Amino acid sequence: MARTCAITGKSTQIGGRYSNRTRATQFNPTGKVRRKANIQKRRVYVAEIGKTVILNVSVKGLKTIKKNGAFAALKKAKVI
Repeated sequence: MARTCAITGKSTQIGGRYSNRTRATQFNPTGKVRRKANIQKRRVYVAEIGKTVILNVSVKGLKTIKKNGAFAALKKAKVI
């Protein structure tokens, strides 16, 4: 299973490493790096359905759940 957030849809991104020494010269020895999202496995209790749901969710997704409520966030993300 891919590392994606159930709420926000965040996943890995590919970026470049670039040092200050590289900026000073024309030689670029740095390659690409895969930056992973901060995905956590959490149990979230949804009061409206009376069940606990296990989610792979990013920390930003947890903040969204805390702000909007579990049921509303999961409904908007089409998980429930």
